Amino acid sequence: MSLPIISVIGGLLLLVWSADRFVEGAASTAKIFGMPALLIGMVIVGFGTSAPEMVVSAIAASQGNPGIALGNAYGSNITNIALILGLTALISPIAVHSQVLRKELPILMTITVLAVWQLWDGHLSFVDALVLLGVFFGLMGWTIRQGLRKRPDTLAGEIKQEMETREMPLSRSLFWLIAGLILLIISSRFLVWGAVEIAHRLGISDLIIGLTIVAVGTSLPELASSIIATRKGEHDIALGNVLGSNLFNTLAVVGIAGTIHPLSVGPEVLSRDMLVMTFLTGALFAFGYGFRGPGRINRFEGVGLLICYIAYTVYLVAGVIN
Repeated sequence: MSLPIISVIGGLLLLVWSADRFVEGAASTAKIFGMPALLIGMVIVGFGTSAPEMVVSAIAASQGNPGIALGNAYGSNITNIALILGLTALISPIAVHSQVLRKELPILMTITVLAVWQLWDGHLSFVDALVLLGVFFGLMGWTIRQGLRKRPDTLAGEIKQEMETREMPLSRSLFWLIAGLILLIISSRFLVWGAVEIAHRLGISDLIIGLTIVAVGTSLPELASSIIATRKGEHDIALGNVLGSNLFNTLAVVGIAGTIHPLSVGPEVLSRDMLVMTFLTGALFAFGYGFRGPGRINRFEGVGLLICYIAYTVYLVAGVIN
């Protein structure tokens, strides 16, 4: 058992570090070539922070472990909203000023409903996966259009300010872009192998491992960047990290995994995991949209999100023990 545990811990540490290097290299390269700040934040950084989930789920699907593939994606969504936004709101209430983010909140809610509808028959087919990827590329087209507009937005200002503190020469940017991606793949292989071995030896489903250890581990980049952004007063970046990651997870991560290998879905995924994810997404929409002014996630709501995460995790662990 010691070798799989070492593989999971080492894989997670290398995964988080390499993801950070990959994001820095990609964002710096994009800035050098003149990409607008808003586009860097919404596409490059959004893709980079979801790269761990993408690689892990793709490898898990290719090796015939659908539980880790789905658990990683949906578990990360639950972790992003309940744990990450809960903690960041507890540190400092999150005020939502960006009009771009206010447009993304109902989009995320709609896509979550689409994901539930696709899994209703207990199966994610190749066609379902293609639909997810089609919606993803359509959304990316809309995102690029938003990013290329010259309209002022608070999110663009925060991203530009953040980018100025992380400038690198082109050679170094390209090095970390390539090296970070290679290390992401290597660390993901270690993580998936260790997680599968632990699940088999303990006699629990790989879905539970995906929803807990793997989901939290692959969400660590979002946790770190959101807390740092909140402490700097960059609230729109903190929320943007979570929104972007959840959109990528629901569409691209599950879509890529489903095209590699169609995924069978147990009834507990719909009655437990998708129900929790949909509830939390609805709560985030209600908190952040701001129907009568700027949206805001206050400390009380942050505590509520954390309680939801703790209750969900305890329920999962209790099910394993019993």
